[in-house]
Parts: sequence; structure tokens; C-alpha cells
Amino acid sequence: MSFKRILLIVLDSAGIGAMPDADEYGDSGSDTIGHTLSSRDVRIPNMRQLGLANIRKLAIEPVAEPGGAYGRAALASRGKDTTTGHWEMSGLIIERPFPTYPDGFPRRIIDEFQKSIGRGVLGNKAASGTEIIKELGAEHVRTGKPIVYTSADSVFQIAAHEDIVPLAELYHWCEIARAQLTGEDEVGRVIARPFVGTPGNFRRTEARQDYAIEPAQETLLDCMKSAGFDVVAVGKIGSIFCHRGTTEELKAGNNDAAVDQTLRALTSDSRGLIFTNLVDFDMLYGHRNDVEGYARALERFDTRLSEIQSAMRDDDLLMITADHGCDPSDISTDHTREYVPILVWGRQAKSVDLGTRATLADIGQTVAENFGLRLQSGESFLRDISG
Repeated sequence: MSFKRILLIVLDSAGIGAMPDADEYGDSGSDTIGHTLSSRDVRIPNMRQLGLANIRKLAIEPVAEPGGAYGRAALASRGKDTTTGHWEMSGLIIERPFPTYPDGFPRRIIDEFQKSIGRGVLGNKAASGTEIIKELGAEHVRTGKPIVYTSADSVFQIAAHEDIVPLAELYHWCEIARAQLTGEDEVGRVIARPFVGTPGNFRRTEARQDYAIEPAQETLLDCMKSAGFDVVAVGKIGSIFCHRGTTEELKAGNNDAAVDQTLRALTSDSRGLIFTNLVDFDMLYGHRNDVEGYARALERFDTRLSEIQSAMRDDDLLMITADHGCDPSDISTDHTREYVPILVWGRQAKSVDLGTRATLADIGQTVAENFGLRLQSGESFLRDISG
């Protein structure tokens, strides 16, 4: 049998335990979901029923008869970032990790950028986006110099107040940076981070714009679109794939908005893939070492999971996974090298232990096989879950 639609939801950064090579990344002992669930009584009955605690021992009890298929996948690519994880689950394994700049960008990058935009910059360090506008926002308003910063991700971020730098100009600066960041400095994304407000009350707006790089090879999205299937991208999925291979993109600035857009997509008469990213886990809680926030976000998603299941049709299939870890209990704010969970549910799908998969590409290969396609990497588990 085959499913008419597959809904793939990525809980951004929700890793489920350190991979064997985690110590090479400074991530020995990392466990995003495990440590979060151990922090208090985290109530996630729907994910528990699907088999989350059957994947491995967690602070919540496993169920005797899981309602879904369950397992975990290793990241076969080098690296532990958003682009790498999403590309791999779409069939593209990365051999060279995207560059990161924990100490800020070198002069060769900053000097060229400043010369091109005709003014100096502020910041040039790794920082939280909300904290750096608190720190440098007033100086930016006074001088007109953009705030350039990075994070644990492979990103070049430019923050500017919308009343000081018009959005069109900020976006143009990002296009300049994207063109300049090549070769060894080819970061995964350049991000425009506009904000508004007054000193002490600055806030980021949802006019964020991401400038990614195109996948070097064909991905699941490309294959499906070329074959005439729908590929609905929710949240930041479109930007991760440089807006390639999508047939519709639904914007969402947070988890609840992404779930709302996903529910909207489920009401359409589509055939193909609905691909959703829930960014808050990573952006708001993992990078900020907010264990309690992460726990609340898991509970909130679990509550909304029942809405998603209710909206699904009999021939729909749901897959829930992650792209990497970002352990909020870690002393670092960096991503963590972890396995990712796989939960699969559908009214016509079997409940089975999927074990430990060698690569996230198994997810994409399963989607591809369902629609009669084939990716270059990954081993499908479609037959295991097909009723």
C-alpha cells in the first residue's frame, strides 16, 4: 500500500542521546530529550503513546503496546547544524561540515563586507540574537552601523532597526554577504534580523529573511516536485532548501504558527509531502539553555499533536523527527551531536520497532519509495510500517 500524503515534522534540535562520535564534537553525554524529561514531570502522553520512551530508557515509562512505529537515526553527515540535518533527511549526506565562527568572523570577511556596504559594523561575535540587540541596539540606532553576529550554527546574521535601515537595504546587504561568503567561508545561511522599538524595549520582527545555499545535488523535494507531487514547506523549510523543490511555502514564525499552517495544509486536497519545522525548540530554548522552556515546548507540541492526528485522513502518514541536538542542560549553547528520534503514525500504518537507523536519509528514502521514487542515499522502512 502507499499513503496519499506524508507529513514530516521536524522538532528542531530534539536529539535523543549522544552519538558514538559525540566526544569529537565536545558533546559527550549530551541528551536533549533525556535531560529535559529528567528535569521534572514532563507530560507528553501522545508522544509517549506513539513509542517515544520505547526508543530507549527515559524518565517517562514506555508503553506496552505503542501506537506508532518508533526508532532513532544517526547523523551520517559531518556536522550538527540545521542545514546538514534537513539535507540528510532529504537524501543528501554532507562530507564537509559548514564553517562556524565561535570567535567572530575574521578580518578577511568583515573588511570586505564593510567596504561593500560603505559603513562599519558592530558586534562581530557569537551571541544570542535577543541579547545582542539589547547590548548594541542603541549604538546601532545612533550610528547606523549594522550589528553582525553569528551563533553555534553556520550563520552570518545582520540585525538592523527598521526605522534606521529600510528592509530593502537590509536584504540587499544580506545578498552582498551571501555572494561574498564562498569557498572555505561558505556558511549555511545568511540571515536578515530586523528589529523595532526603543532602547530597553527592542524586539525582533517576523520580517526575518534567510539566504541559504542551494543543495549541491538533488534532494527529496526536487524529486517529488519533478514527479508532479505537492511539496508544501512550513516554517523555515523553504529557506533551508533555498526555496528549491517546493510547490507551496507557508510562513510561520514560531511553533504554534507552524502547527496552525500545518493544519491548514492538511485541509487541502494535496498529494505528496507536507514538511514542517518547529523552530522554537532550538532557537528559544536549546541555544538559551532553557530546560524549563524546552519542557513546556514539548508539552505544548504534545497537546497539539492530537489536533494534527485528528486532522489527518485515513491515507495520511505522520513522521516526527529532529535534525540534531541542542541540549539545554549543557554548559554550552552549541548544537549537540545526537541521535534523533523517529515516530511514525497513521491509521493504516503498523506499530513496529524501527531500531537504530544508520542515517537520517532513511526517512527521505521511505517518503520517496512511497511515491515510487528513489534517492541516492538511505534505506527505506516503508515495508516495515505498511499495513
